Amino acid sequence: MKLDPKAFGLTCGILWGAGLFSLTWWIMAFEGPSPKPTGLSRLYRGYKISPAGSLIGLAWGFCDAFLGGLSFAWLYNELVRHSEEAATKPQEAAAAPQILHPEPV
Repeated sequence: MKLDPKAFGLTCGILWGAGLFSLTWWIMAFEGPSPKPTGLSRLYRGYKISPAGSLIGLAWGFCDAFLGGLSFAWLYNELVRHSEEAATKPQEAAAAPQILHPEPV
């Protein structure tokens, strides 16, 4: 089974971006906006627990997860292709006639 890298990347980007956006609003609903730096603000430049920070987190989260998902699906497809090639090579070698090096009679 192969993955479509664009679709997988888009799915990852939407889920992570929307999740980060929702998480920011969830924290603001219970604790209020906070200008203090968070762990994610070290990763995503400009991100804070604020309304503007939720939009920045949405954009950064989408881009980050899109590229991560795209890379993951591409690597997965390459590994599947190599394993399929390796699985068919022994069968082809066993079925190929020995033209260059015939066995002595």
